[in-house]
Amino acid sequence: MEPDNYTRVTEFVLTGLSQTREVQLVLFVIFLSFYLLILPGNILIIFTIRLDAHLTSPMYFLLANLAFLDIWYSSITAPKMLVDFFAERKIISFGGCIAQLFFLHFVGASEMFLLTVMAFDRYAAICRPLHYATIMNRRLCCVLVACSWLGGFIHSIIQVALIVRLPFCGPNELDSYFCDITQVVRIACANTFPEELVMIFSSGLISVVCFIALLMSYAFLLVMLKKHSGSGESTSRAMSTCYSHMTIVVLMFGPSIYIYARPFDAFSLDKIVSVFHTVIFPLLNPIIYTLRNKEVKTAMRKITKKYIFCKEK
Repeated sequence: MEPDNYTRVTEFVLTGLSQTREVQLVLFVIFLSFYLLILPGNILIIFTIRLDAHLTSPMYFLLANLAFLDIWYSSITAPKMLVDFFAERKIISFGGCIAQLFFLHFVGASEMFLLTVMAFDRYAAICRPLHYATIMNRRLCCVLVACSWLGGFIHSIIQVALIVRLPFCGPNELDSYFCDITQVVRIACANTFPEELVMIFSSGLISVVCFIALLMSYAFLLVMLKKHSGSGESTSRAMSTCYSHMTIVVLMFGPSIYIYARPFDAFSLDKIVSVFHTVIFPLLNPIIYTLRNKEVKTAMRKITKKYIFCKEK
């Protein structure tokens, strides 16, 4: 039941990652370094795929979209977190909190759906190689990416619709460095069990189902590749790509399942997992792909020499 008379909360106070000044300065340097690596790394991936004539397959088109989502995802929480390290009181308005929550789930869910599309792309390339170009044409790729974004938007709208209808009349302190449903729901002045149930279903269950389906899909593809391993280098390259995708899936879905696929009670690991999920994870995509993909590494070296160091071939 919503209270008859209450003063609506207009802002939230974030506790941040630490209250100690020295620790905050150390964390500022660490996370600023991470953020300054995320942006150039993913921007370089996007420009490399756009400018290199050899990286025209659907896999690289999807990879460029993933890099774009990583830039956006890391920019939702990192800039404010860095600024708040120097603030006496870490405050975010109610509207700002809802906006941060919306974009966090919009981009995060879109990325999950995009990873599912990338798994389908690998299936078509490995199991239907002769028809791959026909199946994964540019039009279908654009439609699948658009559907990923639409799915993320619908998912996020559901989360926001559930949050904005809750009354916030008492405490306004969030034990975190950003706004998310797990913290905001805890301080609502109402019984939030029905909302939590819907959120766990829409966020947690979807994460678990997609995670299991993706792992089973890549396991199937790896078995197929090992059975038909006569093509040598091409098979090795395909297996390397599958392992890269599986690594990304585990790193993306693992923290998400921990955060959303359980009751929204506070645990000691919550902040650590959230930092990994929102700050560190986006950095790992470019590292994993550039370390395991020879074509991307070669193309990046060419682009860097040509456009950054102004050296022609």
